[in-house]
Amino acid sequence: MNPRRRPILAFAAIAVVALVLLVWLWPPAHRLVFGPATPADRVIVSGNIEAHQSVLSFSNVQAPITSLVFDEGRSVQAGTVLARVDDAVYRRQLDIDEAALAAAERDVALSRSNLAAARSTVASDRLDLAEKQRDLARDRAQLQSGAVSRQTVDLAATAVGQSAAALDRDSALVAVAQNNIALAQANVKTAQARVALDRTTLSYTTLRAPFSGVLAEREAELGELAGPGVAIFTLDDLDHVWLRAYVNEPDLSRVRLGEAAEITTDAYPGHVYHGRIGFIASQAEFTPKTVQTHAERVTLVYRIRIDIDNPTHELLPGMPADASITLLPPGK
Repeated sequence: MNPRRRPILAFAAIAVVALVLLVWLWPPAHRLVFGPATPADRVIVSGNIEAHQSVLSFSNVQAPITSLVFDEGRSVQAGTVLARVDDAVYRRQLDIDEAALAAAERDVALSRSNLAAARSTVASDRLDLAEKQRDLARDRAQLQSGAVSRQTVDLAATAVGQSAAALDRDSALVAVAQNNIALAQANVKTAQARVALDRTTLSYTTLRAPFSGVLAEREAELGELAGPGVAIFTLDDLDHVWLRAYVNEPDLSRVRLGEAAEITTDAYPGHVYHGRIGFIASQAEFTPKTVQTHAERVTLVYRIRIDIDNPTHELLPGMPADASITLLPPGK
């Protein structure tokens, strides 16, 4: 190496070291950053867009998939039919229980008819008993005058006793008929519950979107056996997206829940989305390696969630984005 160049290289090395020290030792409010300078009263954080995701599967049924209406990437509205499974077994069970319900309802009608007949018999028994009692009273009166014999009076008394016994028996049959009605009505309620359960189970053979969103992933194919826990679709709720980002520890005291933020993305340059801070972690964590910010990287950061208005569904999960947050004055 040319001896004349050594002082120049040494000077350059010293200059680089001095520049690095200047950057890292400069006060945070005036620290140099690459790219556009950030005002001292604002902080820019970066992260990725996230959304509520639901893994959709069939509940309480197990059968082969017979219909898959959509592929990945389709926007669907709440209540849209997404898939169906073979429902033959569940429809057959519904038919059986509906027939049992009809039989239980006929039993109620029959029990009511029996009750009506029993009550009519009791009414007839009472009339018969009253007549037999009048006959006994008349025979006893005539016995005093000798118009009838003692045997006739005894026969009349026996008839009264038999009529009274018949009344007691038929009155008991009325109570039995009433109990039969209550039992039949209970059987109807049981059958109705089974039919309702069958219809609910049958409804589970159709998979519907629980909310409006975008089908992020289709995880099943026609003919596969579906059941509880077997994923069919992953649905993203694009009406409620947020930015997961991290705030440096020195800036934590200057951000608040509900504070407004302006979000920008590389996908839509020049367009600003509006959001608010919806969550601030209560515990610090080490800076994730994937986090890149315009401000300094420090050892400890706090995770925040910025809820973003996304009516046009332009913001998609995984999309990188930056958020500009106005810092509160120190000590506020």
